[in-house]
Amino acid sequence: MLATSKKMQVPYINLGLQNIALKEQLITEFWKVMESGQFIMGEALTNFEKSFTTLAQTKYALGMANGTDALFLSLKALGIGNGDEVITAPNSFLASASAIALIGAKPVFADVREDFNLDPEMVEKAISTKTKAIIVVHLTGRPAAMDELLAIAKKHNIHIVEDCAQAVGAEYKGKRVGSMGTTGCFSLHPLKNLAASGDGGVITTNDEKVYAYLLKARNHGLKNRDECEFWSYNSRLDNMQAALLNVKLKHIEKWTERRRAIAKLYYERLKDLKMILPYDKDFEKAVYHTFIIQTDKRNELKEYLASQGVDTKIHYPVPIHLQEAAKYLGYKKGDFPVTEKQTETILSLPVYPELTDEQVNYIADCIIEFYKKHS
Repeated sequence: MLATSKKMQVPYINLGLQNIALKEQLITEFWKVMESGQFIMGEALTNFEKSFTTLAQTKYALGMANGTDALFLSLKALGIGNGDEVITAPNSFLASASAIALIGAKPVFADVREDFNLDPEMVEKAISTKTKAIIVVHLTGRPAAMDELLAIAKKHNIHIVEDCAQAVGAEYKGKRVGSMGTTGCFSLHPLKNLAASGDGGVITTNDEKVYAYLLKARNHGLKNRDECEFWSYNSRLDNMQAALLNVKLKHIEKWTERRRAIAKLYYERLKDLKMILPYDKDFEKAVYHTFIIQTDKRNELKEYLASQGVDTKIHYPVPIHLQEAAKYLGYKKGDFPVTEKQTETILSLPVYPELTDEQVNYIADCIIEFYKKHS
């Protein structure tokens, strides 16, 4: 059956569906917080942090105001600042680089592989005497090449900060992302796999000293209610968000398996077409925050899918090193050829737990029909 014989409207994301399914549970937890009057640093936050350590397989987890603060304060906890350099990927969301710049350090970019994650060979070439850390981004929910990157970090005596914003629950050789670097930084933005009803974030670590510092650093540098050890920031995950997240945490594994099932269905339907598709390697478990195909016919395909009612996105059309904010770093077009080529070919298809198989098959039908017309 041709896709056009039964046209559907498939949004790229529908945030309300998840909340509708959990309505009664969310309302119950909402009113518990309202009635308790505990809005900041309360029991719900403590419970959330404890549960998150289990999810991430770490000793410690700290709720933060957002994922960008998680990156920023992680770098601060490691003593990184003016005159230092931190290596990261140029194809990520800009927060990974802006956190470096805002701490006073210099963002240094290294190109990526076909899977959108840092190329360890390019990372090692970018290391200088000023390099203090690597922010490893597990982009799209696929874990980066951590064995190689950890070996490089150990060789050069530098830290690894994991940017897990898109990868909650992802695994690399049996280890959860956020458990392998000095810190792991998670976003709980509404678009993420584990989504707050607003902004939110988490830092994970197995380092007791880093944890002790961050407990104070996220709360003005306060040692207790009346004593401040150092000037710092207000970056607390509020109790209401934590309460709602406690409900969602119980479902995250099920939602992840649904995302993986959707990704598998896409792969099986589209694998014979002339495009690059994401897939799991034997030693990894991706969580498919995004399902990004790569095709030389990207713009035409995106337009065609829109005409058939299918919404798609591009993550991200302008790489960080070519953003106006990054001009002072001196990078130019052509410096990172893999990243730049990908910006011309990437297209994100809908992938969220509430999608039905019928919708996924409809999208696949539309793509197959497009390729028949453009072969």
